[in-house]
Amino acid sequence: MSKRLGLDLSPLRTSRDYRLVFLGGSVSAFGSFITYVTIPYQVAKLTGDPLMVGLLGVCELVPLLVMAFVGGALADYVDRRLLVRGGELGLTVLTGVLLLNAFSDRPHLWLLYVIAALAACLDGLQRPAVEAMVPRLVEPEQLPAVMSLQSLSMQIAQLGGPALAGLLISAVDLAWVYAFDLLTFAVSLTCLTLVRAVPPPPAADRPSIRSVITGLRYAKSRPELLGTYLVDINAMFFGMPQALYPFLATQLGGPKILGLLYAAPSVGSLIATLTSGWTARTHRHGLMVLIAAAFWGLGIVGVGLSNTLWLTLFCLAFAGGADMISGIFRSIMWSQTIPDHLRGRLAGIEMLSYTTGPLLGQLRSGFMARTRLGVTGSIWVGGVLCIAGTMALAAALPRFLRYDGKDGLAGKKAADQQWLATASDRG
Repeated sequence: MSKRLGLDLSPLRTSRDYRLVFLGGSVSAFGSFITYVTIPYQVAKLTGDPLMVGLLGVCELVPLLVMAFVGGALADYVDRRLLVRGGELGLTVLTGVLLLNAFSDRPHLWLLYVIAALAACLDGLQRPAVEAMVPRLVEPEQLPAVMSLQSLSMQIAQLGGPALAGLLISAVDLAWVYAFDLLTFAVSLTCLTLVRAVPPPPAADRPSIRSVITGLRYAKSRPELLGTYLVDINAMFFGMPQALYPFLATQLGGPKILGLLYAAPSVGSLIATLTSGWTARTHRHGLMVLIAAAFWGLGIVGVGLSNTLWLTLFCLAFAGGADMISGIFRSIMWSQTIPDHLRGRLAGIEMLSYTTGPLLGQLRSGFMARTRLGVTGSIWVGGVLCIAGTMALAAALPRFLRYDGKDGLAGKKAADQQWLATASDRG
């Protein structure tokens, strides 16, 4: 039973290149989450103004919205490994600048905002290439296991990176915290250098506005893909109460438990990932995404109605586990159904779907908390609206509800063969 439920490690055993990408990406993500915590801390230390910390998000969001499309188009035209390695090298340089700035007697505040914006640009360029490259490194039937492994890597980084950042910030100068992240890039760059080339598909589309529009039209033509975007945006818009955690912490015990609220969803996600072996044998992917999104909403309802710390943490962990299951099945659908020549552009669209939803959700929860609903009312009402929206999407997208992964694999294979058959004409 444990083997059937446990994590499938076969992609790491059978694919040398995926093993290298997994190792390098895991180490790099761990270090990046350390810097993710350290930059806001340094801004707060320099200014003492929460608004100045919040402006970092604006600096990151605006370039990300643009560069996700650019990165997606490039990922369908150039060697994806080179694009990923170039992005990693750029992030390494930016971390080096952060280190030098932290060593200065008077660190420059403006430089932190510039670095945040440039890092978002590089992330928009690099991440679609990563998501488009990974499926090329393994067999199609291994993709469910790969999605679970990718999720595990991210969950460990989300749990361990911020925790280690807190210890380092309290023990050493900020420059040495950035230096630790710099070391992790040395590992990732070494691994990416050893990965074999991942060339673009034959007769690949040149990066252009037209090629981006082609990707958007393809996404619009596939109800099953639209379903993954819309279900996730609905869940995050109505059910993402992270902006209210500081106020919820005050009600449940004070600032000392704030970290527990942030960590609880990741704990649930990690448990779901470690027991995700069953996902490889489940083919009704659209149905599972809908069920998981509804369970996410149910967990958020529990958070809003709970008045005890332990129950709140349990509900957050439950919601985080549901969100991870939804993420695994959405990733499987993306990887198994999208033709290789469009994978980069669609990865850019996916990136926008899972980054804008949480941001808008935090605005929604904050706005509703200022009404008579208050903090807890904003949370549980948002959970109810998430469940209602999920049910409405199930009714509005019957093809998404009926989607079967076996059909998706067959459709992708046919689309790839059609593209290859006409490549010489297009070339």
